Amino acid sequence: MPNLIAAEFAKLFSTRLWLWLLLASVGLVALYAGLNIAFADDPDNVTPPLNTPAGQQTLFAVAAGARPLIAVLGAIAITSEFRHKTATATFLATPRRGQVVIAKLVTYAIAGVAYGIACIASVIAISLPWLAAKNIDVTLTGNGIPTTLTGVVAAYAIFALIGVAVGALIRDQVAAAVGLLIYLFVVEPIVTNIPALSSWTPYLPGSAGAALTNITITNQDFLAPWLGALVLIGYSAVLAIAGTRLAVRRDVA
Repeated sequence: MPNLIAAEFAKLFSTRLWLWLLLASVGLVALYAGLNIAFADDPDNVTPPLNTPAGQQTLFAVAAGARPLIAVLGAIAITSEFRHKTATATFLATPRRGQVVIAKLVTYAIAGVAYGIACIASVIAISLPWLAAKNIDVTLTGNGIPTTLTGVVAAYAIFALIGVAVGALIRDQVAAAVGLLIYLFVVEPIVTNIPALSSWTPYLPGSAGAALTNITITNQDFLAPWLGALVLIGYSAVLAIAGTRLAVRRDVA
């Protein structure tokens, strides 16, 4: 297994896609943080004030805002094997296909952790000087912020697993990547803002991921962080098991 994981990292770094998606992730969460602070004093703002623990937790929770991009990277990791016809060679080298999928899951979960840390650094670099200029004291070791930052890292790791699993299920690269982006950036945000559906939308993947980071928005309900984590782990486990079983049984060609 260690050799398979090392091989997956070699494949990951063989192109610059990981770098472009990382830069996009860092830039996106920096934008989210900037908008959060810039509009903090707006009367219609739905987030708590930045001088409160809930407001600061919500600010740093935006570091998880690019988790759909790590899901896309995970999906491309496995769909590219089929698109570029390298799956045959990969599975011939490792006849136990399940081990290949598991190695990809481990590799991209680790990559997700790295993405989460980079995005946290981006938000911290934007937020601390700006909040200091507004005379708002922030401590990264209190006010529940460590729990929020841990949730951010966990969300990236789990969404990476979901991406790999979706790629194993769908196999078509464009369909998997575009489907993930449209669902996570467009469909779910629309659905979660429909009041009639509010009883079950907190259990959707994006909402569960947000709950994991202790986010607070006055016009939307979220699960408790621990329950959000369980729901998200449940999604990743079901999809990973289904994707692995399908990869083992399905013809490569």
